[in-house]
Amino acid sequence: MSKPAVRILLGGASSLGPGKVALLEEIGRHGSISAAARAMDMSYRRAWLLVESMNTGFSQPLVTTATGGKRGGGAELTEFGREVLRRYREMEQKAHRAIQSELDAFSTLMRT
Repeated sequence: MSKPAVRILLGGASSLGPGKVALLEEIGRHGSISAAARAMDMSYRRAWLLVESMNTGFSQPLVTTATGGKRGGGAELTEFGREVLRRYREMEQKAHRAIQSELDAFSTLMRT
């Protein structure tokens, strides 16, 4: 049984969900938006737009970028971005624990 997907909706707009969280984690892992996008089989443009929407949707940026040069630029999660990820994963775990018995019962209603 898979875990339920948690999507945080505030003010009618999707602030954070599984896709954006996965992108943030890949940026943290690779140190690059383009490498994160490749790892997720996503276009660089799509990844960049998602990062921009997260950076403008939160009170502080989640990702910082450096333009190319000798080291080729890159991206990294800010401390605030790591805090957002940590809190999201905590909410995800709490949600899963809270509805586990209902998920188990519901899964019996699904076609395998």
